[in-house]
Amino acid sequence: MKVIVPIKRVVDYNVKVRVKSDQSGVDLANVKMSMNPFCEIAVEEAVRLKEAGVATEVVAVSIGPEKAKDQILQALAVGADRGLLIKTDDEVEPLGVAKLLKAVCEQEKPSLVILGKQAIDDDSNQTGQMLAALLGWPQGTFASKVEKIGEKLHVTREVDGGLQTVALSLPAVVTTDLRLNEPRYASLPNIMKAKKKPLDIKAPGDFGVDIKPRLKVLKVSEPPKRKGGVKVGSVPELIDKLKNEAGVL
Repeated sequence: MKVIVPIKRVVDYNVKVRVKSDQSGVDLANVKMSMNPFCEIAVEEAVRLKEAGVATEVVAVSIGPEKAKDQILQALAVGADRGLLIKTDDEVEPLGVAKLLKAVCEQEKPSLVILGKQAIDDDSNQTGQMLAALLGWPQGTFASKVEKIGEKLHVTREVDGGLQTVALSLPAVVTTDLRLNEPRYASLPNIMKAKKKPLDIKAPGDFGVDIKPRLKVLKVSEPPKRKGGVKVGSVPELIDKLKNEAGVL
C-alpha cells in the first residue's frame, strides 16, 4: 500500500508573526520556517503504518518554493521513502493544492493520502476535503486513530458528541488531528541518510494545473490589543458593566 503525505512549509509555531507595514501580508523576512505541525503528525502516522507492515512506501509531497526541500528532507529523515517538490514561488490556495495533489495521485496511484487537517498559517481546513471530492474517494477527517482492519481503513474521528468511527474503502483521504500521535525527532544518522533518498522537483505546469488565485487579500491587520480588567465593588455594578459597557447581556 502506497501512502502519499502532503506537507506544508509554514512560519514556525514558536515565532510571533509580524504584519507588514503596508498591511499586504505577514512579514516573512528572516523568519524561521518549519513543517506545519499537523503535517508532522501525518508523516509520523504514515511511517507507523509502514513500520506495522500496512504500508509499503511513503511519499512526501510539498508545494512551495525551493526552500520547501528542507521540510521534505525532514520527512525523509523521519522515515518517508522519497519526496516530490512541486516548485512555485506563488501563493497557492487550497483548491489549487487539491488539484495538484489530485494530479499527483493520478500518477502515483496511492491507496491512501494522509495529511494534516489544517495549516497554522491560513487555518483553511479545506485541502483534504477538496482532494477527496475531486478524486471521488471516501474521507475521514480529524482522525484521532487510524487502523487497517481487513480491506477497510477504520478512522476514529472527533465530533461534537464524542467519538465516531468510520470504515473507509481504499483508496481514501484522511486528515489528522492533534491527538493521533506524537511525532518523533529525526536522529542525526537518519538526517544524513535522508540526503541520499530520491527527491524529484517539478512545476505546476508539468501537471497541467492552473493555480491562479481566485481570492484577493485586501488587508492584513493585527488583532486589537487586549484591555486590562477592572474590579467591581458589587454584583449590581458587575451587571451594569456587562450590560452597558461589554454589551454581553
